[in-house]
Amino acid sequence: MKIALMDSGIGLLAAAAAMRRLRPDAGLVLSSDPAGMPWGPRTPDDVVARALTVARAAAAHRPDALIVACNTASVHALPALRAALEPGLPVIGTVPAIKPAAARGLPIAIWATPATTGSPYQRDLIRTFAASVDVTEVPCPGLADAVEHADEAGIAAAVAAAALRTPGEVRTVVLGCTHYELVGERIRAALRRPGLADVALHGSAEAVAAQALRRLGGIPAPGDTAEPGDLTVLQSGRPSALPDPALTYAEGRLLAAVTHAH
Repeated sequence: MKIALMDSGIGLLAAAAAMRRLRPDAGLVLSSDPAGMPWGPRTPDDVVARALTVARAAAAHRPDALIVACNTASVHALPALRAALEPGLPVIGTVPAIKPAAARGLPIAIWATPATTGSPYQRDLIRTFAASVDVTEVPCPGLADAVEHADEAGIAAAVAAAALRTPGEVRTVVLGCTHYELVGERIRAALRRPGLADVALHGSAEAVAAQALRRLGGIPAPGDTAEPGDLTVLQSGRPSALPDPALTYAEGRLLAAVTHAH
């Protein structure tokens, strides 16, 4: 089995690590666009064009499924990607985990890029899945870019600013950008309040990895003796290695440790 994942940058690491945990034997193709990152501020047409280029680079490696491990690309480019690649290549988009976060009926906050915050797409998800709960939309300017470059000072500043915009009583936070999942524990720490339970974070990585496997028929995992799958890294369509910033995150180190580079 071979699974491709695409994103503007290293936000795909969370879903790739989730897939590696679920199916250690699966080959992974990670296709990104570091020259064009971040995609959030770009026009929808530009996002579509860049997403198609990144997806086609991944598709050339003949994967069994393609995970669009990027909220921005899922919002703007999913129909175009499916039109171009399906039915030959199943395309699985990323949806913010608003539905499970709202299931308990308690107030939630949604951390997302400024472009996604307040967008018709996000507002529609809120109306559909969280109409009965108190929702705070929290824009996080600069956070995805800081995560991409492992800019510790930038991450700390962006997380602290977003935490100030998050009501203190909120104990459930949706991570509406795949990059944010790489710094989940720093977000949780910033939202810690004396006398209150730690915040529950709802990302999309585990769900999108599981959905990809379901689309492939729920293929059972092999035995413990199976060899770990290959790892192919593409940056702007060119073969590469995991970038240095990726190795500063647990997900990147997991991928580097338990795969054979290809």
